[in-house]
Amino acid sequence: MLTASLARVIARDLRALRREVEAYADERDLWRVVPGITNPGGALALHLAGNLQHFVGAVVGGTGYVRDRAAEFHRRDVPRSQLLRQVDETLVAVERTLAALGEDALARPFPQPHGGAPVTTGAFLLHLATHLTYHLGQIDYHRRMLTGQAGQIRAVAVDELDRSPPVP
Repeated sequence: MLTASLARVIARDLRALRREVEAYADERDLWRVVPGITNPGGALALHLAGNLQHFVGAVVGGTGYVRDRAAEFHRRDVPRSQLLRQVDETLVAVERTLAALGEDALARPFPQPHGGAPVTTGAFLLHLATHLTYHLGQIDYHRRMLTGQAGQIRAVAVDELDRSPPVP
């Protein structure tokens, strides 16, 4: 049940990421740097896709994805269509991987040590979900600063989560 919940939260936030990227009225704004903020929204979108494709898709799911973390932060002027395609591919990789992951896997060590200390797969997946949401908020603020758009894109919408009663 926890695996399915994590999958729903990550999928919800990837759909919100897609809406954020689409909400930039001028595609060039995805790459504009604001004083005091080093990572534009486009770079954060690349980072989130690469992060989840690597840790969930490749490490847990064995997809074969090869990450270039440095490029996630240094590439500029990636077309919006390419960003959206990467978000969509990430969503598919996450959904497939987590759908195949048994609940017992959550208690096992994460297959790739990260941060110098062993951590369970469940704890690391929870970390990845909160990391996604953290950067999603940064992208939202970046877009609002550049565009002046105050409208919401329905990020972290509770109504996109499972509302079925808990299983006893």
